[in-house]
Amino acid sequence: MPLRRRDLPPLNAVRAFEAAARHGSFKDAAVELGVTHGAVSQQIRLLEEWLGLPALFRRLSRRVVLTPSGVALLAEFGPALDRIATAVQQHRGRGGAPLAAVLRVNALATFSLRWLLPRLTLFRAERPDIEVRLTTSNDPIDALPEPFDVVIRGGPDIFHGFASRLLLSERRLPVCKPSLVEELRLRDVAELSQHTLLHVTTMPRLWHDWLAAAGYVGPEPAASLTFDHFYLTIQAAIDGLGVAMGPTALVADDLAAGRLVAPFPEVSLPARSYFAYVPEAHGADPLITVFCDWLEQQGRRTG
Repeated sequence: MPLRRRDLPPLNAVRAFEAAARHGSFKDAAVELGVTHGAVSQQIRLLEEWLGLPALFRRLSRRVVLTPSGVALLAEFGPALDRIATAVQQHRGRGGAPLAAVLRVNALATFSLRWLLPRLTLFRAERPDIEVRLTTSNDPIDALPEPFDVVIRGGPDIFHGFASRLLLSERRLPVCKPSLVEELRLRDVAELSQHTLLHVTTMPRLWHDWLAAAGYVGPEPAASLTFDHFYLTIQAAIDGLGVAMGPTALVADDLAAGRLVAPFPEVSLPARSYFAYVPEAHGADPLITVFCDWLEQQGRRTG
C-alpha cells in the first residue's frame, strides 16, 4: 500500500503567517524573515487562497490583527513550528547522529544509589545510542504500575512472563569509618560493645545473626541507631556514626576508596543476589541484551 501523501500548505507561507501573527506587522515579519514587505503579504494571500477560508488578518492602518480563523490557525501552527525548531536544534547538538533508543529500567532504591548510578556514566560512554531511563522502587514486579524493559530485584525468584539473569552476588559484614578502627579501637569482635551499631528496619535481626555467627556472647552494644533504608545506614557509617552491616556489593566502591573498612572480613552472612528480570516478550531485544550483558560484566568486576 503506498504511503499517504500529507496535504500540507506551502511552508514558506506558514512561516510568513506565523511571523506576522507574532509581530502583528507584515513589515516586522519581513525583517525577521529577511524578505520584503510585499513578499510576506503575497505569502499570506497564497495561504488564504490555499486554505479557502475567510481572511486570516484584518488590515489596519499601521498593524494587522488576527481574525478568529487566524487565531485558531496560529494555535496549531505555532507549536508545530516550535517542534520543528527543537528537532533541528537537537539534531545539530547530536552532530547528525540518530536519537538514542530508550531503555526503561526499574531497580531497587539502595542498589540504584550505591551501585548502578555510579556506573551508568560508563555505560553512557560505551553506548551513547541507548538512553537508560531509571526509576526506583522496592515494589514486587507484579505490583509495578507500568511495564519496564528491565527490572532489577533480589533473587533467585520466578515471575510469570519474565526471564531472569544473575547480575551479582553479595554477602553482609560489618563496615565502618577507618577512624573507628584506628582511633577508637575496633580490632576484636568484643570491642563492638563500645560502639554504636547501625540497624535497618527491614532486617531487624541482621546484627543479632552476625554476632551469633561470630560467636559473640558479650554485653549489649553501647548504643544503636535504626534507619529505614540500607543506604542510610551505609551513609551513617561513612559519616562515622557507628558500625553498619554492609552488603558487599553496595559498599565495594567505598571499601576500594577507603571511605569504609571491614574490620572483620572473615565472618559474613549470606544475602540474596541481584537479578535482572526481563519480560519474555522482549527477551530477543538486542538493546536489552546489550544492557544486561554490561550489567553482568560490571557485576563480575564488583565481585
